Amino acid sequence: MTTAPAASRRTTAAAPDVLQEIENRVLWLSSAIVHHANRVRPNPSGLKVGGHQASCASMVSIMTTLWFRHLRPEDRVSVKPHASPVLHAINHLLGELDASHLSTLRAFGGLQSYPSRSKDPDPVDYSTGSVGIGATATIWGALARRYAAGETGGGHAGRQYALVGDAELDEGAVWEAVLDPQVADLGELVWIVDLNRQSLDRVVPNNGADRLRGMFTAAGWQVLTLKYGALLEELFARPGGDALRTRLDAMSNPEYQRLLRCPVGEMRERLPGTGPEGPAITGLLAETDDATLLEAIQNLGGHDLPALDAALHQVDDHRPTVILAYTIKGRGLPTQGHPQNHSSLLTDDQMRRLADRVGADLAHPWQGFAADSAAARLCERTAARLRREPVPGARPPAVPSDGGRTPTGVATTQAALGRALLDLTRSAPEAARRIVTVSPDVSSSTNLGGWVNKVGVWSPTERVDWFADDAETVLHWRERPTGQHIELGIAETNLVGLLGELGATWSRWGEPLLPIGVLYDPFVQRALEPWSFGIYAGGQSILVGTPSGVTLAPEGGAHQSVTTPSLGIEQPGCTTWEPAFALDTEWTLLAALSRLGRPDGGSAYLRLSTRPVDQALAQVPADPAARERRRRQVVAGAYPLRRQPGARVTIAAMGAMVTEALVAADRLQALGVPADVVCVTSPGLLYRALDARAGHGEAPDWILDQAFPAERATPLVTVLDGHPHTLAFLAGIHRVPARRLGVTRFGQSGSLEEVYRHHGIDTDSIVGAALDLTQ
Repeated sequence: MTTAPAASRRTTAAAPDVLQEIENRVLWLSSAIVHHANRVRPNPSGLKVGGHQASCASMVSIMTTLWFRHLRPEDRVSVKPHASPVLHAINHLLGELDASHLSTLRAFGGLQSYPSRSKDPDPVDYSTGSVGIGATATIWGALARRYAAGETGGGHAGRQYALVGDAELDEGAVWEAVLDPQVADLGELVWIVDLNRQSLDRVVPNNGADRLRGMFTAAGWQVLTLKYGALLEELFARPGGDALRTRLDAMSNPEYQRLLRCPVGEMRERLPGTGPEGPAITGLLAETDDATLLEAIQNLGGHDLPALDAALHQVDDHRPTVILAYTIKGRGLPTQGHPQNHSSLLTDDQMRRLADRVGADLAHPWQGFAADSAAARLCERTAARLRREPVPGARPPAVPSDGGRTPTGVATTQAALGRALLDLTRSAPEAARRIVTVSPDVSSSTNLGGWVNKVGVWSPTERVDWFADDAETVLHWRERPTGQHIELGIAETNLVGLLGELGATWSRWGEPLLPIGVLYDPFVQRALEPWSFGIYAGGQSILVGTPSGVTLAPEGGAHQSVTTPSLGIEQPGCTTWEPAFALDTEWTLLAALSRLGRPDGGSAYLRLSTRPVDQALAQVPADPAARERRRRQVVAGAYPLRRQPGARVTIAAMGAMVTEALVAADRLQALGVPADVVCVTSPGLLYRALDARAGHGEAPDWILDQAFPAERATPLVTVLDGHPHTLAFLAGIHRVPARRLGVTRFGQSGSLEEVYRHHGIDTDSIVGAALDLTQ
C-alpha cells in the first residue's frame, strides 16, 4: 500500500465561521430534502415516504469536517444509510448534484432511500443500506484495491473511510470482518462511529463506548475517542469542573438525553444530581450563564469541528483506525435527543424556525450561497481538490467457450472446477491471470488444491513457506503478492463481502478481475444477503457452493442444502447453473467468467456435487458442430440427454440426480413406457425463457424448443437434489401433467441409496411417478 506523505493530507485552512456556515447549510439541506419528500411533494397514495432527519443531523459535523478539510480524490467513503441526504447535500454544494434532484428523495427514479452506486445520480463510493455491510465493505474494498494494484504493477494511495452508526456495530458480521487476520495491516481503514447512543426505538441504556474501545484495541486498531468538545473542556478546567466531568462520565445515556429536552432552569436543578459532587457542580453552574450552559451540554466531540479536525490529523496510516465520536441524534433540530426521534419529521413551523436560525429560506430551500461569499469560495476550492479523473475502463481478456477436452472415466463436478481452472492457465493465460479465488478456509476440501499450488496464495508481502521442503505436504501454501488465491477465516459473510468488492474493481479502478468464491453449499444461505447486496452494488462474481444437497449423505441433515437450487430464479443479477457432468461444469464456468468485469455483465452461482459420475453417460457428441450445439444448450439451461421413439413420459433431472433419471428411463423402457430424459442445467434461465415467451421480460427462448419441443410434449417427472418447486414451472411450458420429486425435509445420515429413498428421489420413486402419470 502506498501511503501519501503527510503534506498531501493538508488542506487549505478555512476560517471557523465559514466552516460553521457550511455545516449549517448541510444541516438545512439534509433536513429540507426529507421535509420536501414528506410534506411538500404530492403523495396521492398517502403512504409514508420516510427519511431520517435526526440521523442526518448527528452526522453533519463529521461529514462537513471530512469533506471540507480532509478528504482527497483518491479516498473513498462509505456513508451510513440514514445519512444519505447529508451526502446529497454535500454533493450539491460541490456542484456534483443539480438542485433539481434534491426534491426527488425516495421518488421513482429519484434519489435513493440509501446511498447507491448504481442508482443515485451523484457520486456514491459505496452502496449502503443493509446493516453493517456498508462498514465492512471498506475492508473488502481496501483488500480489493491492493489486489488490483498488484495486477497493474502500480500502487494505490487512498484511505477507506466508513461512517458508521453505533447501532450498526450490533451486527455480528462487523466483528467477523474486523477480526479476520487480513485486516490488522490495512492502515488505509478509518472508521468514524456516530456514537449517538440511540437505536430505532430507544435511547440505549448503557454506554458501550468502553466495550467498543476494548474490542477494537484487541483487534489491533488505533482507537481515538472524541467525547467532549472545547466548550465543555473549558468548563471542566474551572473550579468544580472535575466534579462536572465525573458526573457526566457516570451519567446514563437516557439521563443525559433527558437533560437535552429540559428548559435551562430545570437543567440547573437536574445536572448536579444527588452525589457528593453536587455542591461543586452547583457552584460551577452559578458562574455560568444560561446560553453557555445550554450550548455546553450539547458540546460533544462529534459536533466540535476543531476536535474532529484534530482527530483526523492523528490517524495512523500503518494500522486501521476507529474514531469513536460522541454525538447527539438530531443535533441542532427541535427533536434532538428525543428517544423516538429516529423517523420523526419536523413540522412546517419547525422548519421555518430552523431556516431563520441557519440563514436559509423555506420557500426557496435549495438556494445557494452568494457567488462572492467565503462559503461559496470554500465549496469551489473543495470541489476542485476532490475532482477525480475519470477511470479508464479496460475490457477483461477473452475467455474461451470450450477448453476442448472431453472428460472420461468417473469424475465429480466439484473436482471438475479445479481441473477447469488449471486448464485455463494453459489455454487462456491472460484470462487466468485475472482470476482470483477466495475461500473461507475450505480450499483443499473443495478441490482447489491444484489451483492453489499452481498460482499461490495472495499476500501483500512474501512469507516463508516453512513446509516447502516437507515431502508429505500436498497443498503448498506459498504466500506472495503475485498469488491468486485469498484465504479468509471461517466467515461466509466475509467471503461474499470480498467477492463483491473484487467484482467491482472494473468500475472502481478500471481493473477487471474474475473473482470466484468457493464455500460449502449448506452455508450459502448464511452468505446470501450480503452477496445479494454486493450484486446490487455492482459487484460481479461467481459463487460456488460445494458439496451440495442430500447427496452429501453421511453428513446428515445439518449439512444437506435444500433451498439453494432456486437461487437462479429468485436472485436478481445472478445466473445459476447446476451441472451434471464435468464438461457441463467447464462450459458453465467459462460462460460465467465471460460475463464478469463488464458493464453488461452479471454474477453466477454454481452448485456442485461430490458424487462420482460416469462421464460416458453425458454422451458428448464427437462432431464439432454437434458438440458446439450441446455446449450452447448446456449454457442456455437444458439439453436432451436421451430421446426415445414414442416416448410417453419425460424425466427432467438436474445435477446429481441425472444418474437416477437414466437408470429409471432404462427400467421404464423395459416396462414398455419409453421415456425422454432432459438434463436441466439452469432452472433460472429456463424460467426467464418461459416468461419471455409469454411476453414478460426479454430473454432468448429458443432453448425451450430444443429441450422441450412441442411435438414431444408428454407428462413430466421432475427430480433434483433440492426443493421440488425449483423445477415445478417446467410443466407449464406445454401444460402437461407432472409429478415433482425433490427434498422437502431435513435429511438423515446414511448411504446414498438410503438417503435418496428417504426423500423419494431414488430410482424407484422416479419410476413410480412416471407410471402414475402414464397408466
